[in-house]
Amino acid sequence: MRLDEVVEFAENPEPRCPCVLLLDTSASMTGTPIRALNDGLETFRDNLITDDLAKKRVEVAIISFDNQVKIVQDFITADQFENPILTAQGQTYMGTAIHKALDMIAVRKSEYRNNGITYYRPWVFLITDGEPQGESEKVVREAGDRIKQEEDNKHVAFFAVGVERANMDKLGEIVQRTPLKLRGLNFREMFIWLSASMQQVSHSQVDEQVALPPPGWGAV
Repeated sequence: MRLDEVVEFAENPEPRCPCVLLLDTSASMTGTPIRALNDGLETFRDNLITDDLAKKRVEVAIISFDNQVKIVQDFITADQFENPILTAQGQTYMGTAIHKALDMIAVRKSEYRNNGITYYRPWVFLITDGEPQGESEKVVREAGDRIKQEEDNKHVAFFAVGVERANMDKLGEIVQRTPLKLRGLNFREMFIWLSASMQQVSHSQVDEQVALPPPGWGAV
């Protein structure tokens, strides 16, 4: 057990509400889309930290995926979260990124358990404007199988959002929940919704079912 981990949980023993943002930074996101995404992340942070409970309970991690899958931000409570500036290039290693997100969650859960911290069901929020590209079909298929297993066991809530020309049919094959199509480049409104949802979850009991606000920013 790492010392910094022990100190972190001793200083803040609140239950944790982990959220992984899985963000497509492939070449097709270049220009206006990536700028809108960066602005949205800033809005997300600004909204979360206005809530005294959420900022201590909600933990945000960010993974970007193009030809590389990068942990841009490891799990950190909202009050310490600094939004990164993302840039766009390369292909879309979506399957690999999904595996990375689920692996990160598994590790974080064991850290919570080792330190006696209770936690809410983790969220993964995938945002893409395309479809998997540049990796084997097997990797993508296995990623979809893992999502199904994790959802069935109520170990994770996995949401997918398609932007602009995203292949919604392909997304629907990979994830269990019906993917939502973002209206235009309305990332700000989407992240305000995500922040409000995380705040509602963080104010609930750990195993409570929470009614989420309707996502006015997207369409099925």
